[in-house]
Amino acid sequence: MAKNKKTELSLLIKTEEETFEFQVKQIAGKDYFSLTDILKSREDGEQLIYNWMRNRNTVEYLGTWEKLNNPEFDLQAFGEFQRQAGLNNFTLSPKKWIDATKSIGIVSKSGRYGGGTYAHADIALEFCGYMSPVLRLYVNTEFQRLKEEETLRLAGEQDWNLKRLFSKINYHIHTDAVKNYLIPPRLLQEQQKGIIYASEADMLNVALFGISAKDWRLSNPDLKGNIRDFASTEQLLVLANLENLNAEYIHLRLSKDERLARLNEVAIHQMQLLLQMPNIKKALDKGK
Repeated sequence: MAKNKKTELSLLIKTEEETFEFQVKQIAGKDYFSLTDILKSREDGEQLIYNWMRNRNTVEYLGTWEKLNNPEFDLQAFGEFQRQAGLNNFTLSPKKWIDATKSIGIVSKSGRYGGGTYAHADIALEFCGYMSPVLRLYVNTEFQRLKEEETLRLAGEQDWNLKRLFSKINYHIHTDAVKNYLIPPRLLQEQQKGIIYASEADMLNVALFGISAKDWRLSNPDLKGNIRDFASTEQLLVLANLENLNAEYIHLRLSKDERLARLNEVAIHQMQLLLQMPNIKKALDKGK
């Protein structure tokens, strides 16, 4: 089970014998597991991490990971740890490793909430495998499932944002038509121009949403943004079409009342089509 917290995730892992819950945080765009949380799940967690890190194979793995990913990695300090690894008196902790090698694979984050020691997913999974091969399998399976869900969610958000951007681009085409055909040759104050632009934009709101932007804000005082920020994917697609149509209607010099009536009919017709066609509806739903 996993819970999204913006760029932070919480993984709850239940094996047949144990339960683990830990944070996964994005650091420099990469996924890092909270070793602090993982260690709390076991009474012998602190000793386990020390035993794991003093192991020669672990030192080799950590050093190789850093060589591949960290241009600032201190090779001299790593060489000293590599030389001592396996000796009876050799000890190594996350803090000692971080301070000596300038590690980025294992990092320490301060803060009351979300602070502690974190390890890159590659390294954290190795430690989970040391704790229990079964635990590693559970964690890796749940983590991959979570990442797949996140990928699908982000794809949906990008699709929505693309349609929103498309709507904004068409709005510029639309406002150019307003400027060229509705503003009289006599120069007007910028504020007066703005009123004309706002009026045209709001006519599209009324045609599609049945309410003006001002009335929507009065009805939704606690919501941030505007009426179009809360539009569905279908509404944004229709809005893009209405903006192009209105630009053409302006070119044809149709009156505002006639344009509003035509746009409203188009909006009703197109929304009905989108909602009645199963294949289009299914495709749109995937992008939400």
